[in-house]
Amino acid sequence: TELKSALGEERLREIKETGHPLGNGAEIAVYPETEEEIQRILTYANNHQKTVAIAGGGTKRGFGGTLPSYDLLLSLEKYEGIVEHIVGDMTVTVKAGTKFQTLQNYLAQYNQKISLDPEWPEDATIGGVIAANDSGPKRLGYGSARDEVIGMRIVYPNGTVIRTGGKVVKNVAGYDMNKLFIGSMGTIGVISEITLKLRPVPKYESVMLVFFPERNLEDIKNFAIKLLDSKMEPVSLELFNPSLAKHLTGEESYMAAVSLEDVESSVRYQEEYIKKLVPQKAKLDIYRENEAGSFWNDVYKIGPSGAQSREEGNVRSSLKVGVVNLDVIQIIHESDLMKDKYNLDVWAHGGLGHGLCKVHMRGAEEDTISALEKMRETAAALGGYAVAKHLPLSLRQKVDVWGEKPPYQFLLEGIKQKIDPNKILNRSRFVGGI
Repeated sequence: TELKSALGEERLREIKETGHPLGNGAEIAVYPETEEEIQRILTYANNHQKTVAIAGGGTKRGFGGTLPSYDLLLSLEKYEGIVEHIVGDMTVTVKAGTKFQTLQNYLAQYNQKISLDPEWPEDATIGGVIAANDSGPKRLGYGSARDEVIGMRIVYPNGTVIRTGGKVVKNVAGYDMNKLFIGSMGTIGVISEITLKLRPVPKYESVMLVFFPERNLEDIKNFAIKLLDSKMEPVSLELFNPSLAKHLTGEESYMAAVSLEDVESSVRYQEEYIKKLVPQKAKLDIYRENEAGSFWNDVYKIGPSGAQSREEGNVRSSLKVGVVNLDVIQIIHESDLMKDKYNLDVWAHGGLGHGLCKVHMRGAEEDTISALEKMRETAAALGGYAVAKHLPLSLRQKVDVWGEKPPYQFLLEGIKQKIDPNKILNRSRFVGGI
């Protein structure tokens, strides 16, 4: 009743959904359209100690969290739109609930784009992408969300609004507070607005697919080293396991995807140079322009999405694995072995230039848990980590999504305690159950 009087009855909806396999639901959903309404909702929740789940497009519903339901679902799907776009400065300020692809389509009219390539861009919101620090295969050339965000407006749990960073690219005053909230999974504040720097849409694009039919890992490593040590500037150097390569191209072998973006003459020059680095027994295919774009669009949709309808049958899961860049070869190789060892469908790819891998699995629950633990052991032996980015609630309650607590866990808990002492925001969705 209090929320209805503050927001209006049309902004609230009782959710009759029960037992959703991904959890992270709520009894009541609220749909603010202004920052002031977000403030009112959080102030109410904080005063009454009501837990709040934050959602945009819902693609990350299976990422973290051990609660089947919260008191309130704060949905930002109606909180969308461009706040300010300064074409000459190549910056844009946008509301957090704006769909990522909608934003890219708008910017394309001005021959500009955001240098990020998250999964499920049509469904994911810009706020969700930033809150989860999401990125894709082109991270090698684009960088991460932390490289693109200039400033943000954040609503704290007590309703206070703070501003981090600024609205210009050359902003170096004070602490870089943006980094505190990027990747924090909405556990210390609700992102309201984001200011990002832009880049021009490339004049020409191609992706070179290098297939290694003999599955010689040494050939893959030598090819990657030669390319990374050269003066070429690929925006991606992504290695795919044979199962995923077959799904995308019909060719069942290890596959390296080298993405190039620039003016046409530069792309063509780099193609000719890279052709000389391809091992003699490897096979080469080149997709250009629309065909290259279609290839990457398929890649962005291979993993599970929390926005999809309820999953039936086998468990779907997704891991994010981080290692030193060339150790990606061992992670992708391990994913290939897991297919038979654990009777799973495993699609995996990883960046040979940045070290981040995504391992998507489908199979029985116990097999999934065993494979996750094995991948975590493999990553740890290489000095890396493995985080579960998508798991059903039943598995998230059995397996720690984030793995062992880091040595700096006390700092994270201290920040959470200071900003959100009642622990109302996205409870248990970050490292160590924060």
